Amino acid sequence: MGRAHSNAWRQVAHYFDVPYAIETSLLCGRNADGLGKMASRWGWRETSTDWREVVGRADIDVVDVAVPNILHAEVAIAAAEAGKIVLCEKPLGISTEETSRMAAAVSGKPNMVWFNYRRVPAVALAKRMVDEGKLGRVFHYRAQYLQEWGNDPTRPPNWKTSRAEAGSGVVGDLMTHSLDLALWLNGPLREVMAMQHTFAAGRDIDDATLVMARFANGSIGSFEATRYATGYRNRNAFEIHGEHGALGFDLEDLTRLTWFDATEPRDMQAAKKMLVGAAGHPYAGNFWKLGHVTGYEHTFIAALGDFLGAMSRGEKFEPGFSEGHRVQLAVRAIEKSAESGGWVTVDQDE
Repeated sequence: MGRAHSNAWRQVAHYFDVPYAIETSLLCGRNADGLGKMASRWGWRETSTDWREVVGRADIDVVDVAVPNILHAEVAIAAAEAGKIVLCEKPLGISTEETSRMAAAVSGKPNMVWFNYRRVPAVALAKRMVDEGKLGRVFHYRAQYLQEWGNDPTRPPNWKTSRAEAGSGVVGDLMTHSLDLALWLNGPLREVMAMQHTFAAGRDIDDATLVMARFANGSIGSFEATRYATGYRNRNAFEIHGEHGALGFDLEDLTRLTWFDATEPRDMQAAKKMLVGAAGHPYAGNFWKLGHVTGYEHTFIAALGDFLGAMSRGEKFEPGFSEGHRVQLAVRAIEKSAESGGWVTVDQDE
């Protein structure tokens, strides 16, 4: 994430009209040996291994938190209390108690959670089509986030496989992305039923999580996240089925959006995979011409560009910490359901 965020800060003014002079001042991390090389490559002027000293510096205006999950709350709250603008990686925190305090700490100040997949042009186009009513009444929402690296015996353990540093497994790392998109595209969740499973012996986090869900709009849904889906490198996908049509997206084919128009004559109905980027499509004016595809890194650039634009206009940006807190409320219900084996209501706030 350090590279993805660094690239976004370096590139955002190339693609968006940014009314600020961005200075990439300081890179902070716990690996002193690697900091110098990273800073030199990505244009950071200074380095430090003491985040507490950094957030208190008067010459730092913005703190971008991309550390192990267990530290998100401590760093973000300290930065907010020091008057900084705070951006934070997902999951926002490891508990609803943390995320509630984090949202309160940044209240009234610009803030952002890096749920960057909202800024995939195809996903933004799906949101536009949903808001325009092209699907009509929604029946089903189906989401998957599938990776395979858990089944790689050559890959050494890292902080993401430790509850002490990550707080959870795939429910926090992967499913939070799916939940954020679902809440954005299909509205609040009402209740969930979940199961979690760990494949690696001795591991104390979930390697896979499966969820059935009921939404407030009357639709039903399912969510699946795993690091053991052999054959999938990074399948972040969703399908939405409504009375007038259906939408589908897969990050492994991120420039295309599948659309089925059920209002066409029955003998002409067929799913079509739209190449997104035509004039009038989201971010068409920021990146490349149609057919000259965008990539993973552009989602971070677009998220940052939209955040800085909203901040300059005095507008609230989404997703911010309050949206991150709502995602964590859903995570809490999922974990409670996995423990109890029953349906659990998703709190809307606390």
